[in-house]
Amino acid sequence: MLVAVSITAKAQFSLGIKGGVNFSNINTDNLSSSTRTGYQAGVFARIGEGIYIQPEVYLSGTGGNFHATDNSVSGHVSFTNLNIPLLLGKRFGTSGTNFRIMAGPVYTSVLSHSLSQSLSDAYHDFGKYNNGTLGYQAGVGVDILGLTADLRYEGGLTKLNENYGQRANIFSLSVGFKIL
Repeated sequence: MLVAVSITAKAQFSLGIKGGVNFSNINTDNLSSSTRTGYQAGVFARIGEGIYIQPEVYLSGTGGNFHATDNSVSGHVSFTNLNIPLLLGKRFGTSGTNFRIMAGPVYTSVLSHSLSQSLSDAYHDFGKYNNGTLGYQAGVGVDILGLTADLRYEGGLTKLNENYGQRANIFSLSVGFKIL
């Protein structure tokens, strides 16, 4: 009986490492913006069979490029973040190969940021960013044996900067490896 419980518990829990690339854009009320390429690296757990919960913790590099419509001011901002999503998902397929859909909230803690000088000179409070934001993630994934890959969209529910309506929008592609 102990062996049966161990096998069932192992099938319902996995732990892994992941890394990938993200494409972030920060929408703002006063300036036009464009996408910046960043990174993500961290760990995940997956708990459950067909329907599962997937908590994660990872570091990410995000940001955005900005410019005035008359090109009088331009610049960029870069963030280093600690992201903590809690995703609910559904798995389809066999145990060796399966497809997944997932969605859930994400808390992002801003560990550090840098803002180009021309923006901070033109807009004195443009770089007064909140220390953390709340958002959501939704995406799809595939598992092939111990390998996993996810494609997700992340949207901001709260603003990075209240004065300029800045919200993060991020597309990410990650690959991972299940270690348990």
